[in-house]
Amino acid sequence: MRIRIIGACGSGKSTLAKELSQKYGVACYEMDNLIWDRSAENLRFPIEVRDSKLAEILNMETWIVEGAHYKWGEESFARADLILILTPNKLVRDFRVVKRFIRTRIGWEQWNYKQSWNNLYRMIFEWNRDYDREAIPRIMDMTVELAEKRRMIKNTKEVEAHLQELIMIT
Repeated sequence: MRIRIIGACGSGKSTLAKELSQKYGVACYEMDNLIWDRSAENLRFPIEVRDSKLAEILNMETWIVEGAHYKWGEESFARADLILILTPNKLVRDFRVVKRFIRTRIGWEQWNYKQSWNNLYRMIFEWNRDYDREAIPRIMDMTVELAEKRRMIKNTKEVEAHLQELIMIT
């Protein structure tokens, strides 16, 4: 089982990846953690390190890779058995982003980085808006030859049927 999950901020990528990882015993990986060195604030890994880490993951027999990134790591789409493109309503995503921001700021939830007001603004008013307008059409174009394994998911409840189909195939 090799699954690539992609979607905008607050689309449910991390939550879904963790749930699937626990249910099926498949390790999940966040693409953000391949980019950002979490030992220091705003420190990126060199591109060679990022790409090498992704290659290591993709060479494993099973994996779940999640992230909003599509401009690099195209091989993760090609190597996946199932591509889940999460597209919940923008208001739902924005609500989740605000909820996560509040929960991390008051210490009820751990996150990989310090949530800032600037990040909150950019997630809601830039990244999420641009994702619908620009990223989704580009992702669809990039994966047009992979259409048989690509699924648009508005609600994570739809995922189980696609996974059962995948399990029957593999």
